[in-house]
Amino acid sequence: MIKEKLLKYCELKGITKTDFCKNTGVAIGFFTQGKGVGSDNLEAILDYYKDISSDWLLRNEGEMLRNGASEASSQKIPSEGIPLVEIEAVAGFGNADFAITEQDVKDYYIVPEFSLLHIDFMLKIRGSSMYPKYNSGDVVACTIIKERNFIQWNRCHIIATASQGILCKRLLPSERKGYIRAVSDNTSYPPFEIPEEDITGIALVVGVVRME
Repeated sequence: MIKEKLLKYCELKGITKTDFCKNTGVAIGFFTQGKGVGSDNLEAILDYYKDISSDWLLRNEGEMLRNGASEASSQKIPSEGIPLVEIEAVAGFGNADFAITEQDVKDYYIVPEFSLLHIDFMLKIRGSSMYPKYNSGDVVACTIIKERNFIQWNRCHIIATASQGILCKRLLPSERKGYIRAVSDNTSYPPFEIPEEDITGIALVVGVVRME
């Protein structure tokens, strides 16, 4: 029953089964498997497709879309491209999900080399703190990290902070409890500590588009 409802939602929004599975992290073949929908999958689905009404999906109450949301106002990201978001918009993502909405999106990128990666958004780098790894103006492809224990130490991340806005840094464990160490590739910028409570979102940088 729930899968049938999700298929109706996909049909309404023009979402392919493949894109649905990729976006939510459920197994490929989710819709053809005979088993039910587990709580983890339900949480992932409702977390990504925020306009689906849980009352409608789980209890058959009310309308399909939350708060009377229309197709035009949903947060669905078109499957034909990866959203490029403004750094000011990312700075306003006040939660660990980097809740991207259509008004945050400046453009969409189609990068065939990224087709097999799970990329949530792309962001233009500003400044020289990560040179020579990244130049100012490079566009990085980012995968949102929803659990802190999935941080890949010494790799570059986009970090949304309440006090400093958006940072692009390598992350390392800190000797101080409750902190994460941020390191720049440009040695002119000294490392510093970020309080974990100041971090509102983290995304792993998994690719880059560079213009010479």
